[in-house]
Amino acid sequence: MEKVKIAQIGIGHDHAPMIFSSLTKQSDIFEVVGYYLPDGEAERYSEKLECFNGYKKLTIEEIMENPEVTAVTIETEEANLSSYALMAANYGKHIHMDKPGGMNTSEFEELIETARAKKLIFHMGYMYRYNPEIMKLMSDDGREELGEIISVETHMNGIYPDTPEKRQWLNQFPGGNMFFLGCHMIDVILNLQGIPDKITSFNKCSGAEGVTSEDFAMAVLEYPHGTSFVKANAREVIGYRRRQIVVCGSKKTVEIKPVELYYKEGLRTKVYEYKSAGEKEEISEFFDRYDTMMASFAEMVRGDKENPWSYDYELILYRCIMKACGI
Repeated sequence: MEKVKIAQIGIGHDHAPMIFSSLTKQSDIFEVVGYYLPDGEAERYSEKLECFNGYKKLTIEEIMENPEVTAVTIETEEANLSSYALMAANYGKHIHMDKPGGMNTSEFEELIETARAKKLIFHMGYMYRYNPEIMKLMSDDGREELGEIISVETHMNGIYPDTPEKRQWLNQFPGGNMFFLGCHMIDVILNLQGIPDKITSFNKCSGAEGVTSEDFAMAVLEYPHGTSFVKANAREVIGYRRRQIVVCGSKKTVEIKPVELYYKEGLRTKVYEYKSAGEKEEISEFFDRYDTMMASFAEMVRGDKENPWSYDYELILYRCIMKACGI
């Protein structure tokens, strides 16, 4: 099996170290040539740089102009994601870009159209796409078992009351925490229900500790037969434990809570299933969402697997996220 020769651009995204570590761990499918850091990221994120130990620091030209480098991971600060991904697309590189893209809609649209025109893999880092229980819900068998989906109710909460600077950091994004964390759940809802008829934003600033960002995010997505919602509260006590997805179908209801449990051995997911005949509770096997994600990307680059998320889907998702952000 031919290895995918790949380089990483950036360390500013929250997922950046895990993505690079996954590439290096999976040395049977990736050949990592090195990394590039945009101006200022090395200084701002010095605590993350350990993952690059032993790998070559490159210039952006050394990555883009090397025809042997067929793929890149774009893991910069959110504001720069789309611009670096567009650069990579113009050089004909397959792209894994972390969520949700930059904050310029026209730039994201140009990125999608460039990737489409050049027939490049465009793969986004929505981590819950590779959660095994969510993957089951999105499968054909999972949809058949659910029946008609009436609503999807989601919480993507966190707790930063002791770190108000993190909540203030959200102020750079339209919609604050909706852009930063709520985007994951909008992706889940769209994967299950498709394009909503209407999106209404209810993002608010809590004002706690003097923070001025929209750290309480909520959006309602209206469908013909029901209403779904996303809530992403950045100052909820035990917020991580309350990350939750409830899918109400005509045949059964599935509740995933917490969406992911952290253990030394890896992640697990807790699932409750409710039917008229009774209910059951299960906990998944251990998994690593990033290893599954990047292994899938490699399959797509090699042509062994089709990307389930089309160019059109990614563009629609981005536009829905921006509507939920109040844009």
